[in-house]
Parts: sequence; structure tokens; C-alpha cells
Amino acid sequence: MNFADRTIELAKENVRNGGRPFACVIVQNGEIVAESPNLVAQTSDPTAHAEILAVRQACMKLKTEHLTDCEIYILAGPCPMCLGSLYYCSPKKVIYLTTREEYADYYTDDRKYFELATFYDEYKKPIDQRRLPMVSEPRKDAIEVYALWKELNKP
Repeated sequence: MNFADRTIELAKENVRNGGRPFACVIVQNGEIVAESPNLVAQTSDPTAHAEILAVRQACMKLKTEHLTDCEIYILAGPCPMCLGSLYYCSPKKVIYLTTREEYADYYTDDRKYFELATFYDEYKKPIDQRRLPMVSEPRKDAIEVYALWKELNKP
């Protein structure tokens, strides 16, 4: 099976069904272990990106948070959220089939605080200079959660 072709077909099916033009296929040892289109439009869940959903499926199926022996096919270069999830699950390789620059004439996904073209510049700014309002409210008892985790997870 050609996994790039499957990724493209999954994205096309999703568009035909009212979804957005993105898909992800995760492969281990030449077999698909998980796949998903982007389901944001269908679910009203802004985190229902194809990569997030497929990574979740693969990790649950394989009973691990590490996809180090998997290849991940995605339709386009990942957004920052999906990029973070890909780094976190650490696949062997990510194969993307087009770039945002290539599809920019056909699709744009800009939000109140997020425009993909400027996101990485926004992210580099100090927190208090970013467009998204964020306020630190330090609490000493919040660190107790981490201390508890360390205590319960001693080697």
C-alpha cells in the first residue's frame, strides 16, 4: 500500500464530507496502525487535528506514548500544536506531502490570536508581549502536585 496515497485519499474523503483538507496516517513495520482526517469542523473541537487524533489512536493501540518505530504521513507541514505532539511522541520519521506555502492560495486558517504566517514570531516573544492574554498567578501549593508525582513515581 502507498501510504502517501492513503493520506491524500483520506483528506479528500474528509473534504467531500464537509471536513477540512488534512489527514494523517501512522505506519509501523509497513502496516497502518492509525489514521484520521481533521475532524475540527465535524466536532467543533479545535484540537481534533488529524495528527492529534491519529497519534492518540496509535498510542492507545500500541499501549505506549512513544512512537519511535513509526512513520507518520501528514498532508501538510504541521501546525504548532501538531508539531508539538509529533515531537512528544518521537516518531522515526514524519513525511509531509505539501507545504503551507504551496496551498496558501486555496486554504487559510487564521484565528483571533493565531495566524500561521506569524505564529512562530509570536511564540518567540516574552509571554507578557504575546497577543494571547496570559497572567501568572504563582501558588506554592501548585508545586505540591509535582512533588506528589515524584513521590509516587520513585525508581
